[in-house]
Amino acid sequence: MIFKKLKELTGHSAGIYSLAFDGDFLYSGSADGFVTRWDLTLGIQDKFAIRFDNPVYSICLINDKQQLVAGLSNGDIHIFDLESRLEIKYFTQHTKAIFAISENSFKKQFYTADADGNIAIWNSETLDLLIYLPLDCGKIRRIKSSSNGAYFSLVAQDGFVRVFDTTFFNEIASFKAHENGATAVLFHPKNDGQIITGGKDALLKIWDWKTAQLMLEIPAHNFVIYDIISVNNGDSIASCSRDKSIKIWESKDITFQQKIDFKLAAHRHSVNCLISINGTLFCSGADDKRIILWI
Repeated sequence: MIFKKLKELTGHSAGIYSLAFDGDFLYSGSADGFVTRWDLTLGIQDKFAIRFDNPVYSICLINDKQQLVAGLSNGDIHIFDLESRLEIKYFTQHTKAIFAISENSFKKQFYTADADGNIAIWNSETLDLLIYLPLDCGKIRRIKSSSNGAYFSLVAQDGFVRVFDTTFFNEIASFKAHENGATAVLFHPKNDGQIITGGKDALLKIWDWKTAQLMLEIPAHNFVIYDIISVNNGDSIASCSRDKSIKIWESKDITFQQKIDFKLAAHRHSVNCLISINGTLFCSGADDKRIILWI
């Protein structure tokens, strides 16, 4: 599948670090301190917007996408009800920047992780803290859950990928994945027994995470890989990088399919985040203050 640019969304005054999608609207978190909502059909900014005093490094939708969680550069966590547009919770559990937030809808949990290597696990219905794990692993960049919700995985500054069970929160796998830091992770869209990772070394790697066996290694980008997502209903994956490009890979064996860069009117600065839209489309956010919808 070859992707083409469909729409470009502009309005932020600084880089975009995180994206979320509720089935109708796209939400973006930016260094300008705003969480903004976008109508993808019209390609315009919605009236819904939240302003913070600090940069927004990560956002996530929880509880059947009825609530929005925002993690800030100072470690604060704010939770908003989207229907009433009111803040319903505010947490200071973390004291350093929140770079990763992820929901596990199967287990009614969401995860927040910070620049000091701490992860907090919350009940997404009651918003109670279930457990706080100081991992001493440096900055945690990404958290992703398996397709059945039985596990979640995270990658961190120490270069390790770690896998936890979501019942007792035991660390059941941990191994060095990348030199100088691991920065992106995804359970393989066709096989939960495999994990795809990206790092500061610009490599994409596929692992059998239960045995820590490296199955494939690809020099994918020129600089650090910031995100990996499933696209094209799991038949492909997309990776994005500080090298200003997005690359599309066949998910079965990570065969290269497409490079998306400035030649396709894509981003001209670091591409920081990706999100799948209804299985086939996806959006990218970058330091050039733009969001681009790809089809």
